[in-house]
Amino acid sequence: MKPHHPQVCVVVIGYNDADHVTDAVRSALAQGPAVLEVLAVDDRSTDGSADLLDRLAADEPRVKVIRRSENSGGCGSPRNDGIDAATAPYVMFLDSDDVLPPGAVDALLEAAREQRTEVAAGLCVRRELPSGREVPWERDLYAKPALIPHPTQRPRLVHDTLCVNKLYRTDFLREHAIRFPEGRHPYEDFVFTARVLAAGPRIALIPDTVYVWHVRRGAQQLSISLDRADIENWRSRTEAHRTAYEILLGAGEKQLARAANAKFLDHELRMYARELELRDADYRRAWWELTRTYLSTFDASDFTVDPTAPGRLIARVVLASEEPRDLPRLKELAARPARLRPPYARAADGTPVWSDDLPQVTLDHYLQRPAQVLPAAVDAELRPHARAARLRLRLHDLYGRLAEAGPASADVEFAHRDEGRIGLSLSVELTQDADRTTWSGELPVDLSALGSGTWDLRLRVHYRDGSSRDVTAHAVGGGGLLRRRAIPNLRYGVLLVQPYRTHAGALALRLAPGLRGTTDVVRRRLKRLLH
Repeated sequence: MKPHHPQVCVVVIGYNDADHVTDAVRSALAQGPAVLEVLAVDDRSTDGSADLLDRLAADEPRVKVIRRSENSGGCGSPRNDGIDAATAPYVMFLDSDDVLPPGAVDALLEAAREQRTEVAAGLCVRRELPSGREVPWERDLYAKPALIPHPTQRPRLVHDTLCVNKLYRTDFLREHAIRFPEGRHPYEDFVFTARVLAAGPRIALIPDTVYVWHVRRGAQQLSISLDRADIENWRSRTEAHRTAYEILLGAGEKQLARAANAKFLDHELRMYARELELRDADYRRAWWELTRTYLSTFDASDFTVDPTAPGRLIARVVLASEEPRDLPRLKELAARPARLRPPYARAADGTPVWSDDLPQVTLDHYLQRPAQVLPAAVDAELRPHARAARLRLRLHDLYGRLAEAGPASADVEFAHRDEGRIGLSLSVELTQDADRTTWSGELPVDLSALGSGTWDLRLRVHYRDGSSRDVTAHAVGGGGLLRRRAIPNLRYGVLLVQPYRTHAGALALRLAPGLRGTTDVVRRRLKRLLH
């Protein structure tokens, strides 16, 4: 990659983040000579952050500190300050608790200049701390280099609402008056990104990792995207989405506006529905009412374009009922991959429906779709034993469609939650049960081969017609099965095993081998109890 002359301004924003802000600024400086300036905008911090930045600026002429006279309450105003103060031809944004990986600016700048685009965008990874596990954000969008002459030629762009993994031409933002919402405006990225897309820029996409988003779930102050336990978070998210939709529609970009609604159903609605069972009754009622009100503003076509999509079915159930209902079943449907668990009801004329109580929510589209795209439901039960655990699987038919495809076998994998590696890879034959509506299989699992950590169960069902379907399994069993137990083990002496049900209802497994591992688990448990 050829070196570039100084052409980029990196705007770093922060508030009371003295522990991380200098790391963010240094990661911007480390991008090399392509960075003309780093504008560090301090949003009236009270923890000494601004003083740290001043000391950094004293040794590095490229760093300029902007001290806001009062706290804005959000991320938009300090970023706007950066846009106003930038003197470089290009600008990008960096949050104080994240970092730019080496080569990010050069990669984005090269793409923008060679393709002569107003925007260049690359891959962002969410890095879970302290484990270090990295999850790509919108991986498919950045699978290979691409030039997008106009956003309508890649509607999937509306799914990447981040502003930080992109390089913008400064005069493009100023010419179109593209700014962030001022003051406290959660999910301000949604609005800014919609304004960018509505202006119709040429966009260069690159597969390089250009931003590392640090996810600190144990932080004392959670980020907006993680702090979802208050109903105001959902209210803010729907309002930001509504504003983004109206911006796109007002600009005449109806295709992008509809894509934004599809993204809301497939991403936002599923994520919050998956967690709804965890909330208290007041939250559930408020969420249900707010969601029904908002979904009622959607066009009917928003629900019929792909009626088998889980988010659209969740939306139809919410619209059909005035009160929260079927939360365990909605949680399973919101999982990835989706699971539609029994009962499988039918109307009087035989039409598949959501339930006997909601016959107006029809599922007749399942009768036409291929088996490999249907939300197959598998139950899983793990019984730990001293010699070998036994894993029992049961696949449910779905209105006769899976029976047509002919379930034959299932591939079984245990994937490490933090590292992503596969600890065990097995296979089991599926045989039809006496009720002729389910298929079952059972196999031994050597838990000692997995080792310590949290393990997710992944399945792929193979059908006799040659098709297959990736699924996750619903964890069955009461407290007797889903509880921690210590079992004798030839390899480790003792193995602490806990099968458990995730927030999405899937079966997962925690393991702590040996006396030391057991002691560590007990110590962490006592620490939580004391707190």
